[in-house]
Amino acid sequence: MTSPSRRDFLAATLAITATRSSLGQTIPRSPETITVPARAVTRGPLHHFFGYYDKTPWNADGRYLLGMESAFCDRQPKPGEELTVGMVDLKDGDRYISLDKTAAWCWQQGTMLQWLGSAPDREIIYNTVEDGQYVARIRDIHSGKTRTLPRPIYALSPDGRQAVTLDFARLNRLRPGYGYATLPEVHASNPAPRELGIWQMNLTSGKNQRIVSLADLAAFRPDDRFRGVEHWVNHLQFNPSGTRLIFLHRWKPHAAQRGQTQTRLFTVKPDGSDLRLHLDDGMTSHFDWKDDHTILAWARTKKRGDKFYEIPIDGTEPKIVYGDVTDRDGHCSYSPNREWVLNDTYPDKQNFRHLMLLRESNGRRYDLNKFHSPPRLTGPFRCDLHPRWNRTGTQVCIDSAHEPTRQLYILDVSEIVRA
Repeated sequence: MTSPSRRDFLAATLAITATRSSLGQTIPRSPETITVPARAVTRGPLHHFFGYYDKTPWNADGRYLLGMESAFCDRQPKPGEELTVGMVDLKDGDRYISLDKTAAWCWQQGTMLQWLGSAPDREIIYNTVEDGQYVARIRDIHSGKTRTLPRPIYALSPDGRQAVTLDFARLNRLRPGYGYATLPEVHASNPAPRELGIWQMNLTSGKNQRIVSLADLAAFRPDDRFRGVEHWVNHLQFNPSGTRLIFLHRWKPHAAQRGQTQTRLFTVKPDGSDLRLHLDDGMTSHFDWKDDHTILAWARTKKRGDKFYEIPIDGTEPKIVYGDVTDRDGHCSYSPNREWVLNDTYPDKQNFRHLMLLRESNGRRYDLNKFHSPPRLTGPFRCDLHPRWNRTGTQVCIDSAHEPTRQLYILDVSEIVRA
């Protein structure tokens, strides 16, 4: 339990910062440091991780924490190589419970393992391979009952009724670490096939349709940057009400040519209508929905460079946020009450990744901890922190390899967010 002196320190630190901000005083760039210990909830010799930062691993009552288990962590998976899908029982000595195995996975986003919004107390969904196809499997963690959907999933609407997805084989080749290696790629010779793109799928019936094709995107306001390139999509995410979808359209020169990956940021309705281009200056990285109409993203604009921007989807000019407290890309996500932004960094010169909170009300940064990143874990199999919130916004879960193995850790931030 946090001691009274620590509670007083946290409250005083946050209060002083808020007072300076409200008085219009200049706030120094340096962050407040509030060290929060990280508790390992999985252990070796096997490796454990959850994957990306845009979903919560906790179930509805907070007892179970989803995670995947692997015998290795320092190379890419081979075609057909499986890992274990499971969960940690946080009320039974952090016992890891194996649930299934799958060969549809990657290091950065796992197997898209997550709780279904329609039954977040008992049903999970993840990708797997059946009959030579990538598919999604829904499993009741208590009864063991499963059902299979005809396509894999990438992102779910918050209510758990619909999913969107993409071609994981193409993604594996063009963005290693994010796609799946088990099945061969189709249409690899086509730079922008009409057969590939984004699909929407009903999670009850399995009915699905392609809503945006790569050919559509390549033909949308084309310019000289599209000469001799290959197109793909990545990072799909629903807004909080499930009425709109954000995604990144990316392209890069064929393997025999030189050139960097470039990105455009789009949103679209789940039926494929009302496609809107929001950023077109070559780079958009990590993002989250602030609300149904506003996006927070690390991106580039020609006028102001690489920053965190708030981007209204109505076409209003993006504005810089948190520009005086961070100048590096990070995996950003809003707390459930939208009062805080959880964020991290890539390794600094000493190979430490930094974990932080950004306060929405005053734009200040509070550093929580830092974790050493082994240099041997790099490229597609690097171990990003990928921080995620629990459902009450009082705890944070990360993946980290600062100890001998890659494991899941929990940090309690309740005293900070409630101060």
